[in-house]
Amino acid sequence: MKQLAAISVLLVVCAGYSHGADECVKCHQLLGDKPTQLFKKDIHASKGISCADCHGGNPKSDDMERAMSKAAGFIGIPKGDAISEACAKCHADEATMKSFGSALPVNQWKFLQTSVHGKLAVTGKEHIAQCTTCHGAHGIVSAKNPASPVHPLHVVKTCATCHSNAVYMRSYNPSLPVDQMEKYRTSIHGMRNAKGDAKVAECASCHGAHDIRSAKDLKSKVYATNLPATCGSCHSNAEYMKEYGIPTDQLEKFSSSVHGIALLQKHDLGAPACNSCHGNHAATPPGVESISKVCGTCHALNADLFSASPHKRAFDDLLLPECETCHGNHEIVAATNELLGTAPEATCGRCHSEEDNAKGFQAAALMRLLADSLESDEQRAQRLVDEAEQKGMEISEAKYKLRDARQARLEARTMVHAFDSEKFSEVIGKGLAVASTVHGEAHAAVDEYYFRRFGLGIATLILSVLVVSLYLTIRRIEKKQQKATVL
Repeated sequence: MKQLAAISVLLVVCAGYSHGADECVKCHQLLGDKPTQLFKKDIHASKGISCADCHGGNPKSDDMERAMSKAAGFIGIPKGDAISEACAKCHADEATMKSFGSALPVNQWKFLQTSVHGKLAVTGKEHIAQCTTCHGAHGIVSAKNPASPVHPLHVVKTCATCHSNAVYMRSYNPSLPVDQMEKYRTSIHGMRNAKGDAKVAECASCHGAHDIRSAKDLKSKVYATNLPATCGSCHSNAEYMKEYGIPTDQLEKFSSSVHGIALLQKHDLGAPACNSCHGNHAATPPGVESISKVCGTCHALNADLFSASPHKRAFDDLLLPECETCHGNHEIVAATNELLGTAPEATCGRCHSEEDNAKGFQAAALMRLLADSLESDEQRAQRLVDEAEQKGMEISEAKYKLRDARQARLEARTMVHAFDSEKFSEVIGKGLAVASTVHGEAHAAVDEYYFRRFGLGIATLILSVLVVSLYLTIRRIEKKQQKATVL
């Protein structure tokens, strides 16, 4: 009954208006419906686009039946993919967009179809998200307009409409967390965004807008190997980051670090990216107290040894970040013996000197000496093993043993975090013993090779003498027989 009454009123109202202007707007304004009120501020209205451009029909007719007839092309309210297809009629056509003076890209629809939101909804009849899902239907304004639901200050809430709805998200990806917005609000990005800073990262900054893909997709902006560049798009921009007063060389340093080389050059997905240490949606720089916890999620044994070491208390007293003090943060290099000891390039010397802290200085010097000795002995044994192998000697068992020396060297690099020269010496000692054994076996194999060569030479000489002697004897006998025949 209400619908019939509304239609009756609409017919009466429309009948009272003259031809010429947009009759759709005229009638619906008088009815006071919300879409028409919203459309007054819509960017499409400002471009001269009418209701009929999306809904079809004849906007010039004041006769509702004729204006909204199928003969006039009226399609009513688009449903499902028909919504985005209606938008794409203009937004995917470069000539049409230019005619409206728009410089917007015309690939949004194409991107949406290939995005994670372009997958089929649970109904199986349409894509998961349509243009109106994020931009709204009537009252659409530019994304740069603070009133837009996709403006940087509002897009998080817009995304959360679905992504914070556990019941809805369960239908598509039960494993996907639904607390991203809450986490984001605790991050440095989220806190600044809540205060009105539209420059800080929000959902679209990292995931993209129309081309959002699963984080597991190789083309995703947040795929592990792509993430540093995504973060760097803001954090490496000195001009953009100027007002925040933080360094902008993190990406450059990370790319040349042991972590960056493993991730970006060797494509080792187990290597950390920015989010491994700073978090995802709750991205926050780790504090002095939490850096070891962050590193310790991967380097667990190192963290445990450090926590039980005398350095733990000293670092806490001096308010020094635990791992970062020796290894740095973004520019972390591969652990080598050069980091240890009292040489100028060693990290120990930054705090320990012969005058101020003789005990620590001497311990550092001893550990460096032991580490260098093991490395040297291992290399010496390796060279002999290689030589024996090249000479064709069976040396596989010694070669296998040498792995234990290499393992001891790696264990020593972990044990150094205990900062206990006795425990460190114990580990190094195992490696030195193995290297010595392998060196002896390889040396014996090489000696045996030369012994065999000498024996072969002697045997060859003896055989040669025998052959020559035999030949001469035969010749002598033949000559005697020839003389006897002549006589």
